[in-house]
Amino acid sequence: MIVVTGAAGFIGSCLVAKLNELSHTDLILVDHYDHEADLKAKNLAGKKYVRYFDKTEYLKLLRRDAFDFDVSCIFHMGACSSTTLQDEDYFEKNNFEYSCVMAQWALKYNAHLIYAGSAATYGDGQYGYSDDETLIPKLKPLNLYALSKQKFDLWVLDRGYQAKMAGLKFFNVFGPNEYHKADMRSVIAKAYDGVVSEGKMRLFKSYKKEYRDGEQKRDFIYVKDAVDVMIFLMQHPKVNGIFNVGTGQARTWNDVARALFSTVGQKVCIEYMDMPEVLKARYQYFTQANMHKLRAAGYSKTFTSLEAAVTDYCRYLKDKSYL
Repeated sequence: MIVVTGAAGFIGSCLVAKLNELSHTDLILVDHYDHEADLKAKNLAGKKYVRYFDKTEYLKLLRRDAFDFDVSCIFHMGACSSTTLQDEDYFEKNNFEYSCVMAQWALKYNAHLIYAGSAATYGDGQYGYSDDETLIPKLKPLNLYALSKQKFDLWVLDRGYQAKMAGLKFFNVFGPNEYHKADMRSVIAKAYDGVVSEGKMRLFKSYKKEYRDGEQKRDFIYVKDAVDVMIFLMQHPKVNGIFNVGTGQARTWNDVARALFSTVGQKVCIEYMDMPEVLKARYQYFTQANMHKLRAAGYSKTFTSLEAAVTDYCRYLKDKSYL
């Protein structure tokens, strides 16, 4: 059996779709949502799996050592990913403690754990973007979400567990099945309807003189590529450690906008708006994954270019279709 937590979420549901495509239907899915009212329910429509557990029930079973399934691999995608939420206790319980319980169960029953980390842990980038494990303790995250991810990475490293599991520092992932994420959707998802109907798109102004408006850079990775990395790790259970998952190529927000306007056949028209005060001191102006470690581990697939990924994604955004 394969367990996927956060299975109704963005990356989790895309992973489930890929597993089904590869003829894996022996899946146990875990999440927490209202089956009738939550938009996440649509992410699992048509997916094939054996059992669904609510997160609360699943955690109770793990803690009582009563989760009685023969599991070969766990994809732990379940977490709160809000970069603006200010509830430290919630992050502690939902992101850190949940992950610790999961890891201990996986180690006890020899299930290969692949868990979602985040490039948000790199903070302002003063120590670069290398996934060298000796550098990870030096990182200084800028928000509570990133701190929760950093705390679990350090918990894993302190115990030497990185030799038995794989942690993934996801950079800016975008693509189908993120419709439910409201303000945490990618800029592409949020801007699409306005670009099509009004021919306009809004981006944040820059507050650093070395970056012009819209020239802030991020490492954008298409969700299909992120999923391919996870499948590779499932198929190679001896490849463990903490890995960056990006493309290795930083692109500007203006590049994103131009790709979107080009795809929908509109003239480029970008308006630059003020950044919320809560973000100004915590905003990452540059991220770029060092991908040498994953490549050295044997991952050889080419990552989709930003332009090709935006074009493919717009096919889904046009009618809000799902993977």
